[in-house]
Amino acid sequence: MANSTMVPEFLLVGFAEMLELRVLHALLFLLLYLATLSGNLLIITATTLDQSLHTPMYFFLRNLSILDMCYISVTVPNACVNSLTDNRAISVAGCAAQIFLFIYCAFVELLFLTVMARDRYVAICQPLRYPVIMNHQFCVWTTLVSLLSGLIYAAVHTGNTFRLSFCQSNVVHQFFCDIPSLLRISCSDTFSNELLILIFAMGIGGGCFIFIAMSYLRIFSTVLKFPTRERGKAFSTCVPHLLVISVFLGSGSCVYLRPSGASDTVLDMLFSVFYTIVPPFLNPIIYSLRNKQVKEAVRKVISRKFYSEKL
Repeated sequence: MANSTMVPEFLLVGFAEMLELRVLHALLFLLLYLATLSGNLLIITATTLDQSLHTPMYFFLRNLSILDMCYISVTVPNACVNSLTDNRAISVAGCAAQIFLFIYCAFVELLFLTVMARDRYVAICQPLRYPVIMNHQFCVWTTLVSLLSGLIYAAVHTGNTFRLSFCQSNVVHQFFCDIPSLLRISCSDTFSNELLILIFAMGIGGGCFIFIAMSYLRIFSTVLKFPTRERGKAFSTCVPHLLVISVFLGSGSCVYLRPSGASDTVLDMLFSVFYTIVPPFLNPIIYSLRNKQVKEAVRKVISRKFYSEKL
């Protein structure tokens, strides 16, 4: 059988069939989407306009906010439109583009979170060496490497997926195009695809998680030596970071590392919400809007905008 995609289009699966439930689902996703865009846009504006926030930590926070806006925009707007119109068809090219952009954003997000864990480790455990280690050149180069390596990573997985044949069912059991759902409906041998996902997940995902976990373990061991007040502040900052990372990696692993023969559409769709929508929504709150400096900068931005509108 030729390695070609034979179906003209794919059909995505929604969360519900009833019109009322579809509208409710679309409104919920839309609210989360708008809240995510607003929160991340505030962070970008505040960290750009406030000179005191031009530090490595806020440099990565700004990059993460830009990425999160792109990340959630890959899946949610299309899911909202599909729910409202009940038109779930997506072209093969559109499906390939969605997979490429999704994999790219997820990969770069993981690398950014890993670098940010390194930034927090150096800031807390090696504060005197912080300006030397986390210098401007290091920040720029790590960002460029993350962005460029993401292109290669996404291209490899997208190309390896669409070399398969889809000559039977064209129903993708997910609210967006993702690799595990396509592997389940392919009529080609998907062993090499699953092996590639496993190798990359264990190598890159597992490696990043171990690096992040070790960074936070060192942070916690250092924080325990702090006075009680500073200790509580440090823990309240680090624990939510680790929680979001665990949710992101854990939910993604449950979907991507499951054998293609195993299928639980509802469970997969619920897990996918936790790695496509929850991290971009929570990141501004956890990483930035709980920070005193960022809150002050955001307050300045909002008051400046209000004052200009009055004039």
